[in-house]
Amino acid sequence: MNLCDRETLRALLERHGFYFSKSMGQNFLIDPEIPRRIAEASGADKSCGVLEIGPGVGVLTRELAARAGKVAAVELDRSLLPVLAETLADCPNAEVVPGDALRLDLGALAAEKFQGLRPVVCANLPYNITTPVLTRLTETPCFGEITVMVQREVAQRICAAPGDPACGAFSLMMQYRMETEYLFDVPRESFLPAPKVTSAVIRCVRREQPAVTVSDQAFFFRIIRGAFLLRRKTLVNSLSAALPELGKDAVRDAVAACNLPDGIRGERLTLAELAELTRILQPQLRG
Repeated sequence: MNLCDRETLRALLERHGFYFSKSMGQNFLIDPEIPRRIAEASGADKSCGVLEIGPGVGVLTRELAARAGKVAAVELDRSLLPVLAETLADCPNAEVVPGDALRLDLGALAAEKFQGLRPVVCANLPYNITTPVLTRLTETPCFGEITVMVQREVAQRICAAPGDPACGAFSLMMQYRMETEYLFDVPRESFLPAPKVTSAVIRCVRREQPAVTVSDQAFFFRIIRGAFLLRRKTLVNSLSAALPELGKDAVRDAVAACNLPDGIRGERLTLAELAELTRILQPQLRG
């Protein structure tokens, strides 16, 4: 069965009474070259257990199953379960896990399904859950590599360097734990139905150690988010608004102690500079 053929795909979905859900961000790949390239980019082989989130009709799942030791595909939409049962019938190493990736314990799932295998992630992520899912995946240490297709704007943001207009708090929180790489674009025409935006594939590889050393990660992330709270304002004004308990003078003194200009904006700071700012401000927060 050619799942990338429009008529074959439509007939399959009609046979199972499936209807696309906009709320779930369902867009199925119909360009066979794209799932092949994504699976290859993941580096999955027989030593790997691959977690896939949102398998759709199983186009990428089949490519992964041909390469990996096992694939566990988490699918929220129960109306797709009989579709996947048909399309993955000849893939004994692919298992569909009904459930919500935002509620499941993904680390426990990997431990259960991938015994003796190296857990990795490869998925065409639904656009509406990209940020929370990637946050959860990066916070789950067992996943050393994450290869995903997301909205191009999000991909550019995740991979943006400090000083790039696309760089934001989420960029730096991802890059704190992961080395990120922008791989390739995927045009709208590669999907059925065609989304309104272009997609892109990125690869994130977990660092052996976080990019910088901080004593309080939660406060460090507060500083990062605070630095971008008011993007059009200076770092001093943005951080003061985000952390009013510190006071503007304390923030200004900390910025000066880091040898940063008083008028600098948060988007210009590197992870190392934000870590130093965290080190200086943290004792004052406790006080």
